[in-house]
Amino acid sequence: MVFPMSDPFVKQQQNTAAYYVQAVVSFGLALLAVTVGIYKLDASAWVRAFLAVAVLYLTTSAFTLAKVVRDRQDSGTRPL
Repeated sequence: MVFPMSDPFVKQQQNTAAYYVQAVVSFGLALLAVTVGIYKLDASAWVRAFLAVAVLYLTTSAFTLAKVVRDRQDSGTRPL
């Protein structure tokens, strides 16, 4: 039996466990490096706090953007 390309039962390629672990470890190391850099920065507490909040905002914004892009791709909607 031949299924058309738009068949919803076609299995999409999945990431390997090693790729997932690499992505998580890379993200953790990057966040740790920025955190240590802000902590050791020779600046007042207010400047370090501002940078820490900026990093947290950037991180959550990146996750939100990745989710929105993924959802649009999954739905088949063209990007803006």
